[in-house]
Amino acid sequence: MTTVVFLLLPGVHLLDLAGPAQAFFTATDLGHRHDLHYVSGEAGPDAGRVPSAQGLPLVAGSDWPALCPRDLVVVPGWRIGNDPVTWPRLGEPVRERLAAHHAAGGTVASVCAGSDALGQAGLLDGRRCTTHHAVQDRLAARYPRARVVRDVLFTTDDGVVTSAGIASGIDLSLYLLAARHGPALAARVAREMVVHARRNGADPQASAMLRHRSHVDDTVHRVQDHIDAHFTRALPLAELAAHAGVSERTLTRQFARATGLTPLRYQQILRRERAEQLIGHGATVESAARTVGFQDPRMLRRLRSAAALPEG
Repeated sequence: MTTVVFLLLPGVHLLDLAGPAQAFFTATDLGHRHDLHYVSGEAGPDAGRVPSAQGLPLVAGSDWPALCPRDLVVVPGWRIGNDPVTWPRLGEPVRERLAAHHAAGGTVASVCAGSDALGQAGLLDGRRCTTHHAVQDRLAARYPRARVVRDVLFTTDDGVVTSAGIASGIDLSLYLLAARHGPALAARVAREMVVHARRNGADPQASAMLRHRSHVDDTVHRVQDHIDAHFTRALPLAELAAHAGVSERTLTRQFARATGLTPLRYQQILRRERAEQLIGHGATVESAARTVGFQDPRMLRRLRSAAALPEG
């Protein structure tokens, strides 16, 4: 089980909170339990009542659950003014909690202006980060040691994950789910949430499992679900067609129309991307190739060499 703490500050944007909360809630429904907690970033007798930017009052607790390194703290963004002096200030105990969780090996994430909370905790110094495009200049001025990255959906740097704001919090959550539980779960969560992938640049969120889901062909989605779950073994076209209840010719035609790929090409891309993740964590090409189902590492090397070419 993973504990997820949402740190709420006055003026919190509902979608900044609801998007990630729904993603982790959906992952729980799919068998990967996430225990969600909502904690107020304020102190005092009225701290538990948190007004949202959209006018809906929220109720948050004041006690933090016990956290371990696998757990996650998320700071949704809030409505801010032009003068950073008026932005909410975290109390020292909250700043210390954020910093201590990260120092213990935990992940701390933010959506939109929530990156300012990470800055107050000293977690942006020397790290790549991002925020809503309307706030980027002010964040950079406020934290000159931070490396603010513009025009990306999110960044990740040494356990500090920041997103651009509003709907991009969903992209951030899908990335975290993929990193922790594999891209197949992230793809299932995205489909349950009816999220069409919005990728930006070459960041790790550009998984083929999400990138090739921007269609409405349910037959192809079912086949992709099957490939996503079993891409490390041989998947004959006849097996995929039988799973979908259509002929091999029909499946090939529908799959190409929906994704621009053949089923085999889609499976190869999934294998290559998973192998790249393993190699990035220290695996050799040979061991990564075996893990993702290639009998001959030369096939993986060829796919990696061709990765810069347009897919399909």
